[in-house]
Amino acid sequence: VARFDDFPVHKMCYNHSSTTAQELQHCIEDQDEMESLVDEFGMTPFHVLFSTAEPSEELLEVLLNKFPIYVLGWKDVNGKLAMDYLVINWTQNNKIL
Repeated sequence: VARFDDFPVHKMCYNHSSTTAQELQHCIEDQDEMESLVDEFGMTPFHVLFSTAEPSEELLEVLLNKFPIYVLGWKDVNGKLAMDYLVINWTQNNKIL
């Protein structure tokens, strides 16, 4: 998705099924964490990961370990928290989160 070209962490969260936790961790370490934390829609990597049908628990752990917890309280341009997307996209497969 071209919208994530300038946001590699977001792109990896979007492509969660083909991204390993180690790849995500290295990607975060290779960039300025806070500078590219929010995309043009006000979404953080948490928003993107929780927008997927089956968010990866391993990628979530990496995000929680690498970014300040208060980022979960940030709203996107639609006024939604990352957790709002998790609730909207909830399935039986998300029980482990």
